[in-house]
Amino acid sequence: MCGIMGYLGDRDAVSVLMKGLKTLEYRGYDSVGVAFLNDGSLKVCKKAGRIAVLEEELSSRKYRAGIGIGHTRWATHGAPTDANAHPHYDCTGKFAVVHNGIIENFHELQEQLKERGHRFNSDTDTEVIAHLVEEKYCGDLSAALRLALEEVRGSYAVVLISEHHPDLLVAARRNNPLIVGIGDGEYFLASDIPALLPYTRNVYFLDQGEMAELTPDGVRILDGAGNPVSKEVFHVGWDARAAECEGYPHFMLKEIHEQPRALRDTMGSRITAAGDVVFEELKMTPEELRGFRKVVIVACGTAYHAGLVGRYILEKLARIPVEVDLASEFRYRDPLLEPGTLAIVISQSGETADTLAALREAKERGCRVLAVTNVVGSSITREADEVIYTWAGPEIAVASTKAYTTQVLVMYLLGLLFARAQGLMSIEEAAEITTTLQEIPAKVEEILEQKDLIRGLAERYSDREDAFFLGRGLDYAVAMEGALKLKEISYIHAEAYAAGELKHGTLALIVEGVPVIALATQDDLLEKLLSNVKEVKARHGTVIAVCLGENEDVAGSVDHVIALPEAPSIVAPLLAVVPLQLFAYYTAVARGCDVDKPRNLAKSVTVE
Repeated sequence: MCGIMGYLGDRDAVSVLMKGLKTLEYRGYDSVGVAFLNDGSLKVCKKAGRIAVLEEELSSRKYRAGIGIGHTRWATHGAPTDANAHPHYDCTGKFAVVHNGIIENFHELQEQLKERGHRFNSDTDTEVIAHLVEEKYCGDLSAALRLALEEVRGSYAVVLISEHHPDLLVAARRNNPLIVGIGDGEYFLASDIPALLPYTRNVYFLDQGEMAELTPDGVRILDGAGNPVSKEVFHVGWDARAAECEGYPHFMLKEIHEQPRALRDTMGSRITAAGDVVFEELKMTPEELRGFRKVVIVACGTAYHAGLVGRYILEKLARIPVEVDLASEFRYRDPLLEPGTLAIVISQSGETADTLAALREAKERGCRVLAVTNVVGSSITREADEVIYTWAGPEIAVASTKAYTTQVLVMYLLGLLFARAQGLMSIEEAAEITTTLQEIPAKVEEILEQKDLIRGLAERYSDREDAFFLGRGLDYAVAMEGALKLKEISYIHAEAYAAGELKHGTLALIVEGVPVIALATQDDLLEKLLSNVKEVKARHGTVIAVCLGENEDVAGSVDHVIALPEAPSIVAPLLAVVPLQLFAYYTAVARGCDVDKPRNLAKSVTVE
């Protein structure tokens, strides 16, 4: 959510900032701006709308700058307007800031500052930081920012530039990610790694409460009291091309097609030649695994749906009770977290604010916390007790695809790990399941070959404004993810229901022609699912079924069939979600939607 870019060096700062902000477009934004020193004078240029609007404005002017900051904003306080776009500046026009996060006490601070004569130009919370810095400044820019932030309640990643210090960038973070890039005589700041990859792979991850000073002489990291901090350089191993479309029309389609590779990478060496599961990165012993009496899975959005699949798998294989909570609700229901509870937090970015808050709540209540995430060095990875990386590679599209399937795969591997540790499964039984898991990537490739069939169905029903997804057992968890995908990128109202709930009210919404996607992959529940499908057909709904292999009973009960490769029902979620992703994608394309950047949404939700 929102993007930050900063630069100090010998290149054209404005060009570097704009290139970095383009790389961060996937985070979601509705306005854009830059601030830089042009011949010693602070200039701020910002516009509502896309980056191209600002580019056009900048192209008509000649600037010479070696230092600057940039920002793409996703509106929280104040509408998307030129005035509300970042950067924001103080009354004197000598200080400019960009900020990700929420200043919770901004209204109180704003009123106090107005009483002291400050004039505000925007409706944002961020602007108070610039005015506070103006008041606190006594020649030391870092001290001014530190003192300003002492008055702030909330979350922030903030970068400050000043006309008084033409060779200095100052930054600070609390709850929101901020990364320092170290080049050859040049230095960078960014809210996410992809923006830095064209220039450097050597970075510092700022930890909670830390600040950074960037000068031509190098980078200094400071703690909250202003004391120097020693920090190791992290070398980013990503292939920069992984953050490019590489010929695909959209990142989402590229990432859907990357799932076979991502699944293979996630399994990697975690499945032994004998078929057992090993997580070398985990410090937990088999004895400790046996000691857990309960598992709580906490996540948001798509990651929450992966957690729902995880509950089924862990309870079935390991016979351990599992609760799944939305992270945004977790802290507010006063959860019962007795000793012996393992908290599993799932987040693609590792920066999801609600999930990070839930992690801290769980730790405060004495839980061991295991993080499942895709981003090395993210906040969640640094605060969790244990970390499992999904190794999906950079995911750029706002709508998550390969991150979801790799998260689900990790849930299967964890289920097997627990079952083996508790003596509930022999190595032969584990090998049977792991062999099936190792076949999944090839089966996903088979599904991707059906894209023309799925595209045809998507285009046929793309003019509808409502859709329903049905499933039982594991299929219900997948139905929830399918509905989310369709609604978030095509803007079609889509809902998922446990199929047995139809008769308890939902049938009132089934009318002629409404598309109903029925997942029919669970053999032990198939007969009941088909009974629910008949209820839909009796109300003239149109049913698209997703089933395992050719099934005459299913085909005879529905209007359209998407046949998955044959596989055991227990692993069906890893297959069944793929046609739902493609259906959502092609529907959105047919409706002319901005697939990779759906309205009002952001890739990494770093505010609560």
